[in-house]
Amino acid sequence: MRSGEKERLGVIRMITAAIKQREVDERIVLDDSQVLSVLEKMIKQRKESIAQFQAGNRQDLVDKEAAEIALVQTYMPSPMTGAEIDALIGEAIASTGASSIKDMGKIMAIMKAKAQGRADMAAVGAKIKAKLGG
Repeated sequence: MRSGEKERLGVIRMITAAIKQREVDERIVLDDSQVLSVLEKMIKQRKESIAQFQAGNRQDLVDKEAAEIALVQTYMPSPMTGAEIDALIGEAIASTGASSIKDMGKIMAIMKAKAQGRADMAAVGAKIKAKLGG
């Protein structure tokens, strides 16, 4: 607050409000993985908003949402590299003995536990499908 960064302050308040709202709704205290899921949801919502604003030719709102995404991402863990993701997928396939696309759910469960907040799970899912021949 003292540094005068109003945008950052607004995003921090938005994050804490979202966390507290979920805690109140579910009557629990969120752990780290649940807080990460709240942040991921916020980023996903803003990406969807950007697509809508671009369709409506509202560049001012696109810029605002993009700035919010950048600020929220500063509170996320560092993203995984493609090689790290591939290595984790290989480990998950080996540990589950997956051989076909039918086993994708087992692999995704392992990947979500290990890569949540550090990788785009949609991209991870696509890589798993490619490796399993789906």
